[in-house]
Amino acid sequence: MNVIWTRAMVSLLVVALIALGLGMWCRPAVAPIFLGVALVGYVVFNSIQTRRLWHALEAPAHDEVIHAPGIWGEIYYRLHKLVKRWHSQIRQVEMQHQRFIQAIQASPNGVVMLDDQNQIEWSNAIAESHFGFDTKRDLRQHITHLVRHPDFVRYLHQQRYDEDLHMRGMGENRQKVLAVQAFPYGDNRKLVLTQDITELERTDSMRRDFVANVSHELKTPLTVLSGFLETMRELPLSEADRARYLDIMAQQAARMQIIVNDLLVLAKLEGDAKPPVEHMIDMPNLLRHLRDDALGLSSGKHTIEMEADDGLTVVGAENELMSALGNLVSNAVRYTPEGGKITIRWRDTGDGAVFSVTDTGIGIPAEHIPRLTERFYRVDRSRSRDTGGTGLGLAIVKHVLQRHDALLQVKSEEGRGSEFAVRFAAARTFRDKVAAAKAI
Repeated sequence: MNVIWTRAMVSLLVVALIALGLGMWCRPAVAPIFLGVALVGYVVFNSIQTRRLWHALEAPAHDEVIHAPGIWGEIYYRLHKLVKRWHSQIRQVEMQHQRFIQAIQASPNGVVMLDDQNQIEWSNAIAESHFGFDTKRDLRQHITHLVRHPDFVRYLHQQRYDEDLHMRGMGENRQKVLAVQAFPYGDNRKLVLTQDITELERTDSMRRDFVANVSHELKTPLTVLSGFLETMRELPLSEADRARYLDIMAQQAARMQIIVNDLLVLAKLEGDAKPPVEHMIDMPNLLRHLRDDALGLSSGKHTIEMEADDGLTVVGAENELMSALGNLVSNAVRYTPEGGKITIRWRDTGDGAVFSVTDTGIGIPAEHIPRLTERFYRVDRSRSRDTGGTGLGLAIVKHVLQRHDALLQVKSEEGRGSEFAVRFAAARTFRDKVAAAKAI
């Protein structure tokens, strides 16, 4: 017998003894009446407390203690402690559940929980955006009623979950590629995980294109070289023909050398995470080199002008900037017909500096401009080869400018010319009084 029942029996005995004592003190004959009244009162009191206990059990409150005399006070106190402990445990479980939900919501991957009928039980926000449904609205809906992609429906039906499924044509613009994989668990339930692999697919496609382009670019000069070598080895040739063939072979070898050098430069820029070794650049000297290179490449076929703020300079790696800005100038010369005009400008904008090259050349169709800095991307392949381009120049420009916190902006109108502008941030721009004095 526990302490509560012991105290209850003692309380009953005390009430009975007090009633009998009062009765005997008044008159022995009425002692049984006193005892009966006391017992009835005790029963009524316990009935009231039992009713209060019943209500407390139906709706227990962890923050309120019911007060009562005697043993009932002990019962209510112990009930309060029990409810408080249960409430604390439930609160901990709820908090763990909430943290678990928050962790899944923060995941970059989509998560969908399906029951044994493939109906949606729960989903995080990423999965909703991937599949285009709303969990609150579509709860308990069969997932294939909402995701009707034929490959996905077939994947669930075949139940081959050891491999993932790549779903193409997803999203609002139908450009997304999703990797989807289902994992069975419990009583025929499924956990469906999704991942947006659009960028990975694009990168893989660029890698394949890059390998194909390198192979293609090197194939042509190699074919020419091998063809002329075979000709020179097997056929009798005059000295004039031999010299001409050797010149062509030298040109093709030089072309391969340029391609390889550009590839090495691009690989170094892409693989070097360290910022360039920086110092104050002698911009007047750099601009003179760019102008001289442009004049040499043009050979008098174009009008070349330069407008420069000689006191304006930037901090950076001179050899990298020379390569990047030189690419822009040489492209302007190559793609501007004879008699055209090329203007090189270096000016202060108040919030930084801008280097720009404007030409009156053939221009670039608007749809090609966003892809100009891709490796081996060409607007016109045949014309690019005629001008000696490798298709890597603007890719090199992009990476050099990224390393110098600069931005390339392109404006062009087909048939009327182009402007390539490099914007340097104000933090990299300075006034060089020494350089300005030398220029004067």
